[in-house]
Amino acid sequence: MRSDVAEMDGASALPRRNGELVFTDPWESRAFGLAVAASEAGAYDWEEFRRGLIAEIASWEAVHTEHGGWSYYDRWLASLEGLLGEKGIVTPGELRDRMHALEHEDDHHDHDHEGGHQWP
Repeated sequence: MRSDVAEMDGASALPRRNGELVFTDPWESRAFGLAVAASEAGAYDWEEFRRGLIAEIASWEAVHTEHGGWSYYDRWLASLEGLLGEKGIVTPGELRDRMHALEHEDDHHDHDHEGGHQWP
């Protein structure tokens, strides 16, 4: 993993367990991969994404006095949507529609492989 991604700290620090990245749902790993890939392709500078993520987290925390409903990757995706929209690469609606389609693919995959290990 790129050092600028792996070494994010503070509010933008990636969720980890025993040093390994933690993804609760398959869409989270896809959103993570999309953000890293878009940066590597030159769509934006990683630091630009990181600053947007910190701002997104702070905005969420300013509105929510309790952390119920908190999801790091919801904030990650909101930050990614905003940045891709700002750059004119994709609209937030287009990205949301694609993520929704991927969630349905996951639901279908989960149903077809009940009892098996689910990879993110």
